[in-house]
Amino acid sequence: MASSLQFLLLLSLITSCFPHKPTSQNALFLPLTKDPSTHLYLTHLYIGSTPVAPTKLVVDLSGPFLWLDCTSRHVSSSHRLIPSGSLQCSRAKATGCGNGSKSCSLDTVNAITRVAAHGELAEDIVAFERVDRSDRIGSIVAVDRVLFSCAPPMLVTGLPSGVEGMLGLGRSRISLPSQIATNFGVHRKFAACLSTEGGFIISGDRVPLLQSDVSDSLMYTPLISNQEGILEDYYINVKSIKINGKRLSLNASKLAMDQKGKGGTKLSTIVPYTTMETTIYETFVKAYVTVATAMNMTRVESVAPFRVCFSSDGIDKTRVGLAVPTIDLVLQSEMVKWRIYGRNSMVGVSDEVMCLGFLDGGSSPRASIVIGGYQLEDNLLEFNLATSVFGFSSSLLMRDTSCSDLKLYSIPSEAL
Repeated sequence: MASSLQFLLLLSLITSCFPHKPTSQNALFLPLTKDPSTHLYLTHLYIGSTPVAPTKLVVDLSGPFLWLDCTSRHVSSSHRLIPSGSLQCSRAKATGCGNGSKSCSLDTVNAITRVAAHGELAEDIVAFERVDRSDRIGSIVAVDRVLFSCAPPMLVTGLPSGVEGMLGLGRSRISLPSQIATNFGVHRKFAACLSTEGGFIISGDRVPLLQSDVSDSLMYTPLISNQEGILEDYYINVKSIKINGKRLSLNASKLAMDQKGKGGTKLSTIVPYTTMETTIYETFVKAYVTVATAMNMTRVESVAPFRVCFSSDGIDKTRVGLAVPTIDLVLQSEMVKWRIYGRNSMVGVSDEVMCLGFLDGGSSPRASIVIGGYQLEDNLLEFNLATSVFGFSSSLLMRDTSCSDLKLYSIPSEAL
């Protein structure tokens, strides 16, 4: 694998000639790492015809587009602001489109701090690694005219050190998967695999890829929207929850999404641990403690931010984590369920204590349940935006592999 300097020299040579368009047999690859202090997932892109360094970004599964602080970085000759009244401005559903302003203004939000600001819609060359028909990774694809928002510097406050913006993978028309599909005629879908040791995002036709036994084992459920169909986030329909096979007594209306788009179960890479609406959480915690106690697990004092903690002494270890009660999120039928094992349910806070990685989301949250990053880790996830279908594996560890194992070779860590 080439060093970062070699990568930059190669990219400069490629983009000085012409952008390389991926074919239908290819996909674009982004490496992921996890920031240990914020629990956020990071990636990097090479932006511009002559980038001096990779641009570090927080990955936001629900984000509508890529945004970054353009003032803190080298602006290349290929950088172009999008004028108001243009087709690109209309496609982005910009607030400043056609209002007399010369530039196209775009409402831009830091999903971590919830701070919003006006950004300017721009486009530039963006470079990715490519996955070819033989599932080999490493060649460079330079994609021209990728749209993003140039946000003011204050918007990066609250992001990890060195991060310059956020990469949105949501269902909008200018999210990264949508732009790749529009520009190159490939399907609007991508795969993601989150891991503490390094994961990846693959966007394009060749997803899911790599080990066929893993991709063939995916289960599928519809992605849902409210009645107006305006949701850009990823929601699934959890109809019930089971602990060690026993169904919880929950109010079905609490789990469902109403006509205004409130309720339902959202997937998030920004929320570190799954949150539940208060009444759901209380029922869930009570049932879990009952089952755990019957399994001779010893409850201990809470460790913030977790409410329910246990002694890990005497708890057996398995290939899917500690031997603790399983949690099933039952979807459209009893045959389709997302099973959460100890690896994704218990968080080790010390050598002696483990805590249930689920939190109280409050009495009136937008989503009844938000499945956080910790519960998503080491699951192969497929998002098909064209068909509004979500595919998932119930822990790759059941197949003696992980997200980091699925990579064909190690991505150089110095880029991140």
